[in-house]
Amino acid sequence: MKIVTLVKHVPDATGDRDFADDGTVDREAADGLLSELDEYAVEQSLRVAEDGDDVEIIALTLGPDDAADALKKALQMGCSSAVHINDDHVHGSDALATSRILAAAITKLAPDLVVCGMASTDGTMGVVPAMLSERLGWPAATLGVDLKVSGDTVSIRRDGDTASQTIEATLPAIVSVTDQSGEARYPSMKGIMAAKKKKVDEWDLDDLDIDADEVGLDAAHTKVTATAPRPPKEAGRVVVDDNGSGAAALVDFLSAGKYL
Repeated sequence: MKIVTLVKHVPDATGDRDFADDGTVDREAADGLLSELDEYAVEQSLRVAEDGDDVEIIALTLGPDDAADALKKALQMGCSSAVHINDDHVHGSDALATSRILAAAITKLAPDLVVCGMASTDGTMGVVPAMLSERLGWPAATLGVDLKVSGDTVSIRRDGDTASQTIEATLPAIVSVTDQSGEARYPSMKGIMAAKKKKVDEWDLDDLDIDADEVGLDAAHTKVTATAPRPPKEAGRVVVDDNGSGAAALVDFLSAGKYL
């Protein structure tokens, strides 16, 4: 069985981030890391491999040179090999173009299953799994908290506020998992050492038979036209219990904010 696990290199949310003049994220000015939500996709892929025989997991990413760091982490966690799509023409690609490129790579890799995180931690759109499903003509089962593969069927459990549901799909299929699917493992020293010997292929658009005019900022349907820094935090209101009036003041505050 072959699994492709999508991973993305994103700016560290705890660090400073900025935008370049063209409205894209200035990735060179920010420290990056493997999207935390994609770590759950890697973890679920590894659990499928542990429950099955002869399971190959290929980590797949799209991005500039630094994106190799995301693949490195995925390999250290236990993925078998990796593919890095690295081409200057993809700079500024929106979700549609991203799904176009990833779908071509997935077709070339011909996996049985594609596992994604529920969203990236930078864009947080969460639309790529559904777009891949449409482009590939494969079923999609999204936002799973539990992932199982049995024969030619994949199933996920989705938990709502009052009920859970189980969705099944016939392979090949696309699934996405949430941060409730299970704690992602840390790379072991054995995994870190083994990752150094694992294969990483680098592809460009020519390898995927995609015209550069189809992707990138100029072909994007959505663009950032303006940015503004987040306003500084303001001090919150302090309710003082003065002669027993505190409770009433607190109720008024909560009611005004529609918290009650």
